[in-house]
Amino acid sequence: QRGHGTGRHEQHHHPLMPAPGLFVVVEGPEGSGKSTLVRALAERITAAGREPVVVREPGGTSVAESVRQALLEADHQVAPVAELFLFLAARADLTAQVLRPELDRGRVVLADRFTLSTEVYQVVGRGLDRNLVAAGNAAATGGLKPDLTLVLDLPPGVGRERQEAAGKALDRLDRESGDFHDRICRAYVAVSGPGIVHLNGTWTAERSLDAAWTAVRNVRPDLWRQS
Repeated sequence: QRGHGTGRHEQHHHPLMPAPGLFVVVEGPEGSGKSTLVRALAERITAAGREPVVVREPGGTSVAESVRQALLEADHQVAPVAELFLFLAARADLTAQVLRPELDRGRVVLADRFTLSTEVYQVVGRGLDRNLVAAGNAAATGGLKPDLTLVLDLPPGVGRERQEAAGKALDRLDRESGDFHDRICRAYVAVSGPGIVHLNGTWTAERSLDAAWTAVRNVRPDLWRQS
């Protein structure tokens, strides 16, 4: 269920066709610095000559943003399987409306979360069946996999301390128990597979960006301006 390989690009492209796109996902527990890294990486990619398409999950289309609101509303009670299907509905719409069309155009797509979040939060966090979640992800994405998944690892508790220090308004998932978030942190650290690169979530933003940019360049060296 954790194969994040590059199978989508194995077919040979006609030289006059645009180069296939690059799909990069940033993952990690709450408070790990995903959004900060996504913004910085988008600037670095732009400076290297590619204007990235930046999306967040759930979100990125009008339908998916509506689902996000329903999912993260602090006072909503959502049963685990219903929560899974809402995430999958948002992902299916984002994949069909944005991800596949932009990748087919040869664009670099940078996503704040994707299928791995569902594997971690719904399987480890909620205790749902791994095969159910894998089948749902496959249906929602049509088998689309990231070329690179950057995972920000944090020790349990650090993310919550950061959120409190920043005065973040806590959404429904933020308000889960400490035990829930500790399981999420440990699950992300344990993730392995093709295309997965772990970054230390306690590094400075600059160090994380440098490591992330190195990983992105290494996946598709042909895409970037030589400097």
